[in-house]
Amino acid sequence: MSVRLSHRALLLASLSGSILSSAPLLAQEAADSKYDDEIVVTAQKREENLQNVPISIQALSTRKLDQLNISNFEDFSKLLPSVSFQSSQPGVTTVYMRGVASGGDGNHSGSLPSVGVYLDEQPVTTIGGTLDVHIYDIARIESLAGPQGTLYGASSQAGTIRIITNKPSTAGFEGRVDGEINSVKSGGIGGRLDGMINAPISDMVALRVVGWYQRNAGYIDNVAGTRSFLPQPGGITVNNAALVKKNFNDAEIYGGRAALKVDLDDNWTVTPTVLYQNQKSNGAFAQDPRVGDLQVQRFYPDARRDKFMQAALTIEGKIGNFDLTYAGAYLNRKTYQISDYTDYSEAYDSLYASSGGLAGYFYLEDGAGNDIDPRQFIVGTDHFRKISQELRIASPQDERFRVVAGLFYQRQSNEIFQDYVVPGLAPALSVNGRPGTLWLTDQKRVDKDYAAFGEASFDITPTITLTGGGRYYKYDNSLIGFFGFGRNPAGTPFNGAGSSQTGVAGCYTTTGALLRNNPGGTLLPAAVDRSPCTNLADFVGGSLVPKRTKDNGFTHRLNLTWKPNENILTYATWSRGFRPGGINRRATIMPYEADFLTNYELGIKTTLADGRVRFNAAIYQQEWKRFQFSFLGANSFTEIHNGPNARIKGVEADVNIRATDGLTFTAAASYTDAKTKNDLCAIDDPTYTCTGPGNSIAAPAGTRLPVTPKFNGNATVRYQFPVGPGEMHFQSVIAHRSSASADVRVAQATDLGRIKGSTTVDFAAGFEWSSYSFELFLANAFDERAQLARYSNCGQCNDRAQILVSQPRTVGARLGAKF
Repeated sequence: MSVRLSHRALLLASLSGSILSSAPLLAQEAADSKYDDEIVVTAQKREENLQNVPISIQALSTRKLDQLNISNFEDFSKLLPSVSFQSSQPGVTTVYMRGVASGGDGNHSGSLPSVGVYLDEQPVTTIGGTLDVHIYDIARIESLAGPQGTLYGASSQAGTIRIITNKPSTAGFEGRVDGEINSVKSGGIGGRLDGMINAPISDMVALRVVGWYQRNAGYIDNVAGTRSFLPQPGGITVNNAALVKKNFNDAEIYGGRAALKVDLDDNWTVTPTVLYQNQKSNGAFAQDPRVGDLQVQRFYPDARRDKFMQAALTIEGKIGNFDLTYAGAYLNRKTYQISDYTDYSEAYDSLYASSGGLAGYFYLEDGAGNDIDPRQFIVGTDHFRKISQELRIASPQDERFRVVAGLFYQRQSNEIFQDYVVPGLAPALSVNGRPGTLWLTDQKRVDKDYAAFGEASFDITPTITLTGGGRYYKYDNSLIGFFGFGRNPAGTPFNGAGSSQTGVAGCYTTTGALLRNNPGGTLLPAAVDRSPCTNLADFVGGSLVPKRTKDNGFTHRLNLTWKPNENILTYATWSRGFRPGGINRRATIMPYEADFLTNYELGIKTTLADGRVRFNAAIYQQEWKRFQFSFLGANSFTEIHNGPNARIKGVEADVNIRATDGLTFTAAASYTDAKTKNDLCAIDDPTYTCTGPGNSIAAPAGTRLPVTPKFNGNATVRYQFPVGPGEMHFQSVIAHRSSASADVRVAQATDLGRIKGSTTVDFAAGFEWSSYSFELFLANAFDERAQLARYSNCGQCNDRAQILVSQPRTVGARLGAKF
């Protein structure tokens, strides 16, 4: 088992791993093999040698995942140069590929992800943050760049990441245990313990069980500070003395995975699996540059709990000589988060300075009419459920004409709850029935997908293959519930914000009229349990139904492959991916439509020097039509619009060189040039003229898309050699990424500042003998403050940008045993 720490340490070690792993290294490798000489992937729903698959793929094998000490999603996502991400803390990460990023994604009421994530055969893509599956005893991770909408569907618009677990084996009993302890500079002590057992029960039944515990050390300090609110002098001043703490952003992760493989006969296998994980994190994981290095000032507690369980079933068999596969899963994810929202109060106090700040503009008062502390904190929960089912059939792989076809169904729902609390707020000024709540979001979201897909390949000649595929899709997405302020039964002020339009005022009465237009009307019962009434719905036939958007369409993939010999493959691909549309909560904003990505790609894969050198590369151009664009609009309220078109040009390459039997060098890099083709308007305008009342150009044509650096690359050198009864190794990893914009909108990007470029270096040295291993490592050896993301906590909070940085220099030791 590996014991590693802080999610940030994981980040760096992951970067180091990225280098080694980002070369095309992924395979079901023999246990006694030192190198990944042949890498088998299932990216096209068949087992194939990586070098024979005409897709840009990078991967991490079991050996590379172990060598690079990868333990979570944030680790390995940063190891792949075509992958970028936005994150604020563990479990809250939105992943992008090939520059297909408009920023602002990840809100639980926002756009669906553009990158699909699979655990074995089942999709685990979720709204509001990538499922942070612990990485241990994993066979490989496959990263498929470019649209994968034919075989993988809606949320694979820009690419797909697949986590493939090791399966139970009847070959014999085996197990392993790995541990790690580490120390973070300017931080605490962390560690990790992992274990696995594979136990044959009979000649046809085997059980594999995996367990893990990890504690990530903190390294961000919550330091003493004050906030003063208008009017000054005479206004309210607060401090955070009770919450001052060093290294307050620690985390704890524990869980397990079990799989039972049952061979019914020589042709049919049933594999049920179950996964459980619980992640608890405290504090804030970004630093505030206005406060200091690795420092923040938080005035209410910050904590997050992320618990999920997945039960899955895979059935594989043959009908004649055709392979039949069924894959079904049920995922249940619950999150709880409490967050300090003082930044909002500070920003809006300044915004309303001409009216005397919040004290003069809002009505933040107690029951006696006295001004109260205007600070807020947020209590939020999400309950996410997903049911997915896929049935597919594949013809024999060795035939000249081959086909894969199937049916897919998915239903995912999310119960969204966010309570914005101002302690002491008068009940009459609060959301009705919730004293102290200034704003409430309580909604239920349902996204349903149906698809029929197929892909066929025909060998025109022994060296030329034509592949064509398509996917007919249908989506049906809905949203219902409540958002907004309360409504004072006594009349005025209407609520703590003085709003006469938003919240209970916009709820439906029994006549179908809104309460603000029918003040004496009777409110219909709330459609979602914890809310006072319903203002996000459609009134139909005397009752409320969810707001819905639905559509159907077709995506395609066409590929021509030329393989002149066993060591060279070239290909050309024309493919298309999509992302479904959805509902905007604000009634005055129209639903957003699906956006589409068309990809034109040329690639080459080579195996040279008797297999000691592998070099793969791809060049592409992508057209992103009317991309979905999420941002915090008026009153920090999330809006999603269809923006302009964008064009993305890029090159990605990786190389793996085995110079000698002990010396290996791997490197991977990407260059991404992603820009808007039309002006991005402040108010949605399909004509891109950005004229009309209140409209303006938020980003002119030619503006670079955010988040993704223009250059991202890494390289690893590893040397291993026999010493006495075992083998010693030295390893070094360097990772570099150029700067990137934090927001596509020019003014907001300027306020937040650029995500600065960075270079990190990791070192490791270890010894393996018999069934044991020991390693010392130094991650982020030069203590680089690599900036991973920049963001603000509200729409008006850009003056207080938060910077997510890599974990500081971390030194540690690992010990492992196999039995």
